[in-house]
Amino acid sequence: MYLFKTVQDYSNFLQHLDGDSTSIGFVPTMGALHDGHLSLIKASKEQNALTVCSIFVNPTQFNESTDLLKYPRTPGKDIELLASAGCDVIFMPSPEEVYPPGVDLASPIPPSDLVSGMEGQFRPGHFEGVVQVVKRLLDIVQPARLYMGQKDYQQAAIIGWMIQSLELPVELVVCPIMREEDGLAMSSRNVRLERDIRARATLLHQTLTAVKEKLNESSIQDLKALALGNLSQKDFRPEYFEIVDGVSLQPLEKINATDFVVACTAVWAGEVRLIDNMILQSGA
Repeated sequence: MYLFKTVQDYSNFLQHLDGDSTSIGFVPTMGALHDGHLSLIKASKEQNALTVCSIFVNPTQFNESTDLLKYPRTPGKDIELLASAGCDVIFMPSPEEVYPPGVDLASPIPPSDLVSGMEGQFRPGHFEGVVQVVKRLLDIVQPARLYMGQKDYQQAAIIGWMIQSLELPVELVVCPIMREEDGLAMSSRNVRLERDIRARATLLHQTLTAVKEKLNESSIQDLKALALGNLSQKDFRPEYFEIVDGVSLQPLEKINATDFVVACTAVWAGEVRLIDNMILQSGA
């Protein structure tokens, strides 16, 4: 396994590869890795000759400086996990490497329809930062396939839009959410949950499951009311629960308006903000 910290060293590595034998799969992360990240590594290794994982805590996608400072950083453990998973290359740049002075880092601005709701409502500017860093990393890594997790559903949809709008030569592969045994979606933030709150945090998955079970029995309005009621418990404060079109991300008024329906939620569990989602109807 190779570890590169500069763009130049990684570029030199690319130049010495045999082009006929390298299709590159890319997994961008902010570190604090868990089995959800490793599932992306596994998916990439099954489809590509070379798998690259980046570890970079991107400052431009944090709305609160305190959240950036609190974000867990475990580089030693991350490297060990990636080595055990068979990752081929780790790219661990500094902010100066990703955002050097004098380099044109212009990236497209996502349409308001995709960014204004859900996460965008509570984290203004977040997705512009995500699009900027992913575009920059794609330019550096030059992969054939990009692997992202379904847990950040809105983010994956926006990156899909970016790839399509710029006609980038990369395939987006969205992998299923990895969950703990009790259903909680795996997240780097879970380690910050207080023990008592962590024991009850499966509430998010239980609520999503209950909504899916009642999908054809209740109206959208009743389903959202049910979900928000379930999520409004001691130590838990929902920011949103939306039922949206899986492509346009627009809130639905009727289930039969589309064949691709996704429920998305964000909930404060004590001092930790958790997100989760579930595909309610895929039409496949």
